[in-house]
Amino acid sequence: MRDIEKMVAIGLIWGATNALMRRGALIWDQKLRSSANLHSHQSSLLHQKLLGNLKNWLNLILIWQYSIPFAVNLSASAAFFAILSDSPISLAVPVTNAMTFAATAVFAMLLGEETHLGFALLGTFLIVVGVWICIL
Repeated sequence: MRDIEKMVAIGLIWGATNALMRRGALIWDQKLRSSANLHSHQSSLLHQKLLGNLKNWLNLILIWQYSIPFAVNLSASAAFFAILSDSPISLAVPVTNAMTFAATAVFAMLLGEETHLGFALLGTFLIVVGVWICIL
């Protein structure tokens, strides 16, 4: 697989996992809100706040809808840094980030997030054209 194909694949993976992690984060947010209603008293002690934040972070990691896409996203990040050793950064960064943005928009629409379909499709089309121009 050529480096440019790897960049596009990494951008697609990042975009898909961004949309999936957002969905997992929404599940986590709902759990936080429900537990906040149960524990309405706020502690002012620093160590209790730190423990509470650590507990919230661990709860986020335990939500598989977030943690699996997060692990895949991190793996794509490692692959991105590996291809940077062989590719010019002036090409790798714009191509990968543009594909990430487009893929995030498309996967968010596929997951049913509310969006302005015409603007999202136009923006995605322009991104793909821009990436194609960079590749040439």
